Order: sequence, then structure tokens, then C-alpha cells
Amino acid sequence: MIRKFRIRSIVNDIPLNYKFILMYVIGILLPIVIINYLFMDRMSGLIKEREEQNLQISLERARKDIHSMIDGGVAVSHGLITDKLLYETLDHVYTSPLDFYNTFNEQLRHRVTSYIPVNNQIQRIGIYTDNPSIVPGGDYYALDDDVVSSPWYQKWQMFNGTVLVSAYRDMAAKNSTAISSYLSVVEKMDYYDVNNAYEQLVRIDFDLSRFYDVIARERNYLDLYLVNDRGEIIVSMDSGYQHVSTSDYSLFDMDKEPGKDLHIVPIGNASYVRGLKLIGVPQGTRVSKAMLDMQLYFGLLAGLITLLTSVFIYVMLRSYNHRVKRLARHMQKVRNEKFDLIKIDEGRDEIGHLIRNFNMMTSQIHSLINNVYKLEIQQKSQEAERVRAELNLLQSQMNPHFLFNTLNALLVVSTKNNYTDVKDIIKDLSKLLRRLLNWKDDLVLLEEEMNFTVMYLGIEKFRFRDKFDYSIEIAEEARRYKIPKMSIQQLAENACKHGIQAIEGLGVVIIRVEATSDRLRVVVADNGKGIDEERLKEILHNMRSEEEAAGGNIGIRNVYRRLELYYNDSVIFNLISKVGKGTEVSFEIPLKLLEWQDGEGERFNGV
Repeated sequence: MIRKFRIRSIVNDIPLNYKFILMYVIGILLPIVIINYLFMDRMSGLIKEREEQNLQISLERARKDIHSMIDGGVAVSHGLITDKLLYETLDHVYTSPLDFYNTFNEQLRHRVTSYIPVNNQIQRIGIYTDNPSIVPGGDYYALDDDVVSSPWYQKWQMFNGTVLVSAYRDMAAKNSTAISSYLSVVEKMDYYDVNNAYEQLVRIDFDLSRFYDVIARERNYLDLYLVNDRGEIIVSMDSGYQHVSTSDYSLFDMDKEPGKDLHIVPIGNASYVRGLKLIGVPQGTRVSKAMLDMQLYFGLLAGLITLLTSVFIYVMLRSYNHRVKRLARHMQKVRNEKFDLIKIDEGRDEIGHLIRNFNMMTSQIHSLINNVYKLEIQQKSQEAERVRAELNLLQSQMNPHFLFNTLNALLVVSTKNNYTDVKDIIKDLSKLLRRLLNWKDDLVLLEEEMNFTVMYLGIEKFRFRDKFDYSIEIAEEARRYKIPKMSIQQLAENACKHGIQAIEGLGVVIIRVEATSDRLRVVVADNGKGIDEERLKEILHNMRSEEEAAGGNIGIRNVYRRLELYYNDSVIFNLISKVGKGTEVSFEIPLKLLEWQDGEGERFNGV
């Protein structure tokens, strides 16, 4: 049970994708490969067995044909030596050549050649005699010194039997300067024991092209070699039987065919063909081609089956995988408190049933959360009202030090230098105070916010004179968007108060506003003293904290909290600072969340 439990645990830990792949590989692909291999192995054996039978049939067919041709030649030879009239005619002593010619015309002219038409394997028949009264001519030859010294006669002299079938090479019959191959039957005419005064021989030359045709006919199965008892190749596809350049036959070397299964059969059991044998060398290309065709066929079949099963498994796996992944993603969204429904064709199987239940559960949870959090939403509204009241209080209680310092500076400067333009500053200051008291709307045009900020920066420049300057860049298309009031002024005030006053050189505040394709971006930067890393982390923590912390940088926190109140998590708020180089505060608001007002006072939501 413990082992079974462990195996089940291992299986349960495997992801479903890998389970499908393992099922496909082990349950489908591996059986296909094994069955295909076993079937191909069996078919290979059958093909080899069939080819072996074909080789045996081919070899036996060639042997029978060659044996039949040799037997035919021997039968003709036996017919001639048993021809009593021919025997007596050749053994007779003629008184003159004319006497022989008369007998030749009457008895001998067609007696030999009549055998050739019905035995087309015979090329020539010759009768040899040492009877001096016979005039050589036609198929009759004298046993003179040239014949006695010829290769075939020398073989006959060394032969102890009655019928000699021998292969040799001699001068060609029609060209005494060329060498030709011969296969001949030689037999002595001594069948009748009468006088035997003269030696008489029958020589029958086979037409080797007939033997070559038999060998060439079987070339699709075997390379055949007709070999004598000394291993000399008489006829083969390679050496042929003509175009002889030497008087020696080529020897069949068994060692040159080490990897091939040689098939050797004797031509026959008769004494005259003893030693003649037929050697067959299998054509490797034929078996290889048959094996290749079989392997190609089964390979294509296995590939087609594998392709079809792979496509089927892919379709089934995709049906499962797509829906399960969608379900997993939406469950992750539920974890992140986003209760989106799965809008797909869920199907009617178990996964579809699971998706339908998930959608039902998600809808119920979403409904319950909405009901449960209504009170919390009301509390947030009350919190927003409180923040708004604090903002109004902040506007009505603007930093008194700023007002007193400005008025004192105006008084001192005007007294000492009799400046006449002091009245402009006093006018801007009165406008500023009046705007703070009368600014009732929470959202104002960005252009109004910038005018208010410019008045503030003008007063600061009047205070610090040559130690302070500012630069404003605002895109024309951004002026008509509405943003929370004092979102920019408080950041500019924070830059002057905490950044510029602490340095000795020229302090500069830069304000940039631009509208991209989908966001409004506001940047307030200064070249002040900057903030060290530890203090920067503290400011960021206090800025995002729900509880208000004591200390400075209240302006940044107020801006951040009001932007969060209006636009939730859609606002991107960044604070970047380096000691000695200054500070940059920026925020980005999606344009689709901003209200836009044209020049005639019409209002549009979005862009």
C-alpha cells in the first residue's frame, strides 16, 4: 500500500500537459514504433526468404538450360559416332581425290550440318581423321601437325575418358591472328569395332553466346559464372565470351566476395560435365531495393498514422489546455479581487461544468462583496468630505510666514529704493488671496491652475530676486483638461520651500505639462539641495501611508492623496531626488479619466 501510495503521489504531481504527452508517447507513439519495427523485421525476413527462393529458382533454371545445351551437344556427338555409314565412309581408302569427291557429294556433304538447325546451341561440327585419302574440306579436317599441337587436341590427349567437354582458347576460325574462347565436345569414333585403321574424332563447338544469354537473363537476380574444375571462368556477365586478349582464363577468386552468400551448383552428375559448376553471386541491389521499398512504405504508413494521432492529440489537448488556462487566470484575478467572468464556449464536458460553476460562484462573490462593502464605500465618501474640508481649511490658512515675509520684503524694498512696481506685486498677492477664498470647485482647468501657480512663483521671484528663477512649458492641447486644484501649486511651493532656499546659487523651478496619446504628464523639478536616500524612503512611506505623519512634506502627501481619491490606482506618481542635484516630482493621469472643457464652456469626458 505504501508503494502504491507513493506511485500515485508521483503521478498526481505531474502537470496535466506532461501527462497528456506521456500518454501519447507511451500509449500511442511507442506502440506504433514497436509494432512497426517488429512488422518490418518480420517482413524483412519474408523478403529475404522470398529472394532466396528466387535466387535458387534462377540458379536452377540457368543450370538446367546450360546442362540441356551441353547434353544436346553430347547427343549430337553420340549420334555421329554411331552413324555406321559415316564411320565406314571415313574409314574407307579412296583411290583418288575424285573418288572421294564423288562419295562426299553422295554421302557426306550434309550429313554433319543437318544436326545444327535443330541444335542452335551448336556453332560448328568438325570431323577429324588421319585417313590420307580424304581431302580436307567443309566439316572434315585432317589430323595434321597443326591440329595435333592445338590446345583442344592436347586436352584430348591427356583425357582418359570417352567424352570430353572442355573449355579452351585457340585461334579464331575466321581470323588466325585473333584468340577466341571455345567450349567443345570431343569424342572418338570407335563405336564399331571393324578395322579402326585410322584415328577419327568428332569435335562439336558450342555457341558461347547461347550460354551468355542464359547468364544475362538471370542478371536481375544473380551474377552467374560458368566455371570449370580449375576455377577458370568460362562465361560470365563481367568477362563475357568474346574480345579475348589473353590465352588464359580468369580465375574465380572466392576471397574477393567475402561478404556475399555464394550459391554454387554443379552442372550435372554425368562424367562429361563433372567439374563444371555454376556460381551465383546475389545482386545486393535487388534485395536492398526490396528492403528500401518495404521500409519506405511502412515508414510513410507509420508517419501518416503518427501525424494523424498527433493532430488528434493536439486538438484534444488544446481543447483542455485553453479552457484550463483561462480558468487558472481568472482564479488568479479573483485572488487579486477582480471578479471577471470567463466568456468562452465552455463546452459540456467536466471542464465546461467547472467553468460554469466558477462563473456562478464569481458572480455570487462579487454580489456579496458589493453588498458588504457598501458601508465601507460610504465611509470613504465621508473621508473624502473630511479631506475636502481640510483642503478648504488649508486654502484659508495659507502659510502665515509666507504672507508676513512677503509683506515685510515689500515694505523694506519699497522704502529703501522707492520702487514703483511694488504695486504689481501687491496686486498679484491680492488676486492670490482672493482666489484662495473664492475657489469653490474641486476640479479646475489646468490653465487656471497654472495661472495661480505663476502668480505664486512671481511673488517668490520678487522675494529672492536674482537668487531665484522659474521656467514653464505647457502643451497647448493640455490647457483645457481639468485637474484637482492646487495639484501643481503645492508641488511648486514645496520645491521653493525645501529645495531652493537651502542653496546659495541661483535656484530654478521648472514646470512641464504635456499630453501624450493616452496620458497627461505633469513634472515639477528644482535644482535644490536634494534628498538623501534614507529621507526619500521615509517621505515615500509617509506619502502612501493611511495615517498622516508629523513633520514636513505635507504638500506632497496632500497632492498624492487627492490624486488617489479622484483617480484610484490609475495615477502614476514619482518622486526622484539626488543630494546636491535637485528633486523631480511628476504624476501621470490617463486622459480617459480627465474632464475636458472647450473654449465655449462645453464639457466632455475622455479625449
